[in-house]
Amino acid sequence: MAKTAPKAVATVSARFGHDRKRLLDILHAVQSELGQIDAATVDALAAELAMPRVDVAGVVSFYSFFTDKPRGRVVIRLCNDVPDRMLGADRVGEGLEEELGIRFGETTADGLFSLEHTSCIGMSDQAPAALFNDVVIPNLGPGAARRLVRKIRQEGGETVALDLGRLLVSEYGDGENAHDLVRSPVKNNLRRSGEVIFAERAGDAGLEKALAMSPAEVIRQVKTARLRGRGGAGFPTGLKWEFTRAATADERYLICNADEGEPGTFKDRVILTERPDLLFEGMTIAGYAIGAREGILYLRGEYAYLRDYLEDVLARRRAAARLGAGICGKAGFDFDIRIQMGAGAYICGEESALISSCEGLRGDPKNRPPFPAQRGYLGKPTSVNNVETLCCVQRILERGAGWFAAIGSSKSTGTKLLSISGDCMRRGVYEVTLGTRL
Repeated sequence: MAKTAPKAVATVSARFGHDRKRLLDILHAVQSELGQIDAATVDALAAELAMPRVDVAGVVSFYSFFTDKPRGRVVIRLCNDVPDRMLGADRVGEGLEEELGIRFGETTADGLFSLEHTSCIGMSDQAPAALFNDVVIPNLGPGAARRLVRKIRQEGGETVALDLGRLLVSEYGDGENAHDLVRSPVKNNLRRSGEVIFAERAGDAGLEKALAMSPAEVIRQVKTARLRGRGGAGFPTGLKWEFTRAATADERYLICNADEGEPGTFKDRVILTERPDLLFEGMTIAGYAIGAREGILYLRGEYAYLRDYLEDVLARRRAAARLGAGICGKAGFDFDIRIQMGAGAYICGEESALISSCEGLRGDPKNRPPFPAQRGYLGKPTSVNNVETLCCVQRILERGAGWFAAIGSSKSTGTKLLSISGDCMRRGVYEVTLGTRL
């Protein structure tokens, strides 16, 4: 018997401790159960979480991955950003429309497929690309798109929607992620490794060295290295940490921004698949430096196919005492990381909108001041750092501030990852020294 909205909402809400801050996670799970978040489901959510109905409805309407109307069991989202259109996305779209017998924005009569356009999904290096539910299909031509639709129909719609990864990988080939939990034919396309992010590293040496210092000394190392944020603003990372640690509060938080939604960007996707331990080690060092007990990795909804893999990496780090209570035997240093999934909202790449999203709210940007370092997540001092920035932190602690500062130019130290796509032969990620001339 199909679950009713109140029953599904009660079950899912209990799984997340009836915590209204986890509203995005609850909505993802409820929509997976019911196929939509209609008016009755909104009513049930509001009652279960003791929230105003308008707040729940506002969140549902804000994020593109949530729907208040029935969608197909397989939602095909074809990326229509500039690199995809340059490489034939329009022809792929025409092929899908002809094969499915519907137009974009419609659902097939049998309720199996919905067809939609979506903005950049972080696959510009292997465009055209599409999402089949949460499974990414890159390098998609019109013929391949038609064959995938036929294959799903042949396999039987009711069951295939539950295991699209298996079907699509068996049909389309595996990627190069070398992990059973990453079921996608995505390639990493790492074209050039530099001295920092993709260089060889020694286990958790950066974390061990950090824990041998005081938090103030760790911050001093990052300031001496002159590391600037890699998310776009270029604000000095050590200064941000100093402000966060100095703020008067009983709790502080660290948020890693993995919501790279800028058209044509995909470098963080490659870090997440090639160097997740480097990132999580950098986050742990940051947590120690600012005095945080909780870190949040905000992962864009388009990268949901990586979640099981990243959760496995986190579990292994907990088992090795690299996360949790008394990390590396350091009494009093308790820190853990949870993954917060986004739900399709470009604006959540902006730090105050991202904080709102982590709180289970619409991703509306906030006026500043106060800045997140003063009042951020849950009103507490918060440092929001980019994926690439936190990877650099680990390398600075492992190799030393002087080593890092000697790379790059006098004003911009270290290396930078470039996402190269469009009208070129070797699309992918390149790590170059800052100051490199074109």
